[in-house]
Amino acid sequence: MFKIGLIVNPLAGLGGSVALKGSDGMAEQARALGAEPRALQRTQLALAELLELNDRFSLYTVAGEMGETVCQALNLPVTVCYQPQSRVTTTADDTRLAVTALVEQGIDLLLFAGGDGTARDVCAAAPPGLCVLGIPAGVKIHSGVYGVTPAGTGRLLARLVRGEPVSLMAADVMDIDEAAFRQGRVHAKRYGEMLIPGDLSYVQAVKVSGVESDELVLTDIADEIIERMQAEPEAYYIMGSGSTVAAVMERLGLENTLLGVDLVHRQRLVASDLDATRLHQQIAGKPGKLVITLIGGQGHIFGRGNQQLSPAVIKAVGQHNIWLLATKTKLNSLQGRPLRVDTNDPELDRQLSGLMRVITGYQDEVLVRVANPENEAY
Repeated sequence: MFKIGLIVNPLAGLGGSVALKGSDGMAEQARALGAEPRALQRTQLALAELLELNDRFSLYTVAGEMGETVCQALNLPVTVCYQPQSRVTTTADDTRLAVTALVEQGIDLLLFAGGDGTARDVCAAAPPGLCVLGIPAGVKIHSGVYGVTPAGTGRLLARLVRGEPVSLMAADVMDIDEAAFRQGRVHAKRYGEMLIPGDLSYVQAVKVSGVESDELVLTDIADEIIERMQAEPEAYYIMGSGSTVAAVMERLGLENTLLGVDLVHRQRLVASDLDATRLHQQIAGKPGKLVITLIGGQGHIFGRGNQQLSPAVIKAVGQHNIWLLATKTKLNSLQGRPLRVDTNDPELDRQLSGLMRVITGYQDEVLVRVANPENEAY
């Protein structure tokens, strides 16, 4: 029997949809703004890939929402090895103590759901040589220990449970200063490394950060977008996060939220740093375009730091109204890997799969494949 340890950070990702750009220390504020927990749902998506193999593995986990709840929802037999210190909320200490308790059970792999903060806590407590795999559930995920999507994580774990040969590799655990991040500054730091199953079809790369250096290419992209805006002046333009979109805003002479989502109409700023609810309210029933870029090195379009672009927002805009921007240098950094979408809506992810046009300069586009592991054959 393959022995899996499971830890869920039930607070992971709470701050994303309400534009808090993180969840560390922000859980109560996020809930007050109407945020809904997403870690349990995303863990369920991963574990669902194992249901037909439930006679080949045994599960060890933490009481309540740190693992037991989602296992019960899927009718998966589970052994509870740790009880959180408080019934009100969970803490980083709970994660670290849970790691120790699960390791004592002789697990073959530790599966955990969360973001970079959770990965740091796991890394701090995990013994050298422990194989781990993360279910992406946080707002900011710079670490290379996570699957590209929850279902992708589950598919990779299913390969291990079936006994298929999978190479192991060391992956960096990264985290950023959330206070600086909320002010538009990215201060990333490496906190260590952990051993993961090394299949890059399923595991995301470490995020490539930094501002694009080729200013001429960014100017060309910006000029292309502005020309398109002038051709459709009545549309409302949702301006996503990142330096590529920031170049468009700078060219328009508009204030920009580098790590947030803004709304532009008739080349004027309508609203800044919108959360998912306000953004949907602003564009509902109106013609809209979504101007976004991808994360260099990872290729994620949705689901990494831009949860304000909720499934409801994406559906309201429409797939054919998404303008994806990237330099060819950024696309080349993917080394042939496809683009990824992780909207927290599996059906929408499937609809977004296929070939997508990427604007790479003035009157210059390329076709790039969007594909998630769960939407492809084993």
